[in-house]
Amino acid sequence: MSGHNKWSTIKHRKAANDAKRGKILTKHSKILSVVGMTDPNPDTNSALKTAITNAKSDGVPKDNIERILKKLRGEGKDGVQYAEVLYEAYAPGGVPFLISGLTDNVNRTFPQVRTAVEKSGGKLGSPNSVKFLFDQIGIILIETQNRTEDELFEIVANAGGEDFEREDEETEIFTTFDNLGAVRDALTDAGVEVKKAETRYQTKDPVKIEDQTTLDQLEKFTEKIEETCDDIDEVFGGYIINF
Repeated sequence: MSGHNKWSTIKHRKAANDAKRGKILTKHSKILSVVGMTDPNPDTNSALKTAITNAKSDGVPKDNIERILKKLRGEGKDGVQYAEVLYEAYAPGGVPFLISGLTDNVNRTFPQVRTAVEKSGGKLGSPNSVKFLFDQIGIILIETQNRTEDELFEIVANAGGEDFEREDEETEIFTTFDNLGAVRDALTDAGVEVKKAETRYQTKDPVKIEDQTTLDQLEKFTEKIEETCDDIDEVFGGYIINF
């Protein structure tokens, strides 16, 4: 365990704060609706409990969360049904991308994504043409709280984490996809406050970006998808900056 994440997955957000805020609220509303459909009680539904924690971490108002939970308790499966979507694409230069979201209408979302990708000089791939280049991992965010590298190492190792990356304010803990819930619970049981726990796609062998022009092109590719595809929540690029 090195204390540093070897590979980085680059994610970009919209520049406009109001648009970004609205998309974050919509994203969490969908996630809460999906994971809470079978069991709207966070005490017995660990996925819902995690989703609530993540929503609060991203600043979703408590009233918004409670309104969704009340709807789930009162309407059950009569509400809007969302489906997870994952599109595979290549950006200009052959850089692999995964594009994920939740939608209530795949027939609306797919053409939006295809148009955004193609207008940005990329192309959509067939199923499993890109996904095999990525691993799905778990990410847990905790407050650093003046903990030393050795203290964090002990916390992560005891909880079953794979690795961690320490910053002054926050520390990211990396887990396998299957072990995310167990590590989160182990941290909580040890008295460590978990700010967020989520999954992320991480490239196995990232493309090295050697110049600003190429980086700008990839950022525009990402922004085009996020700005024109309302149902898309995350865009994962398989590259690292190497200049």
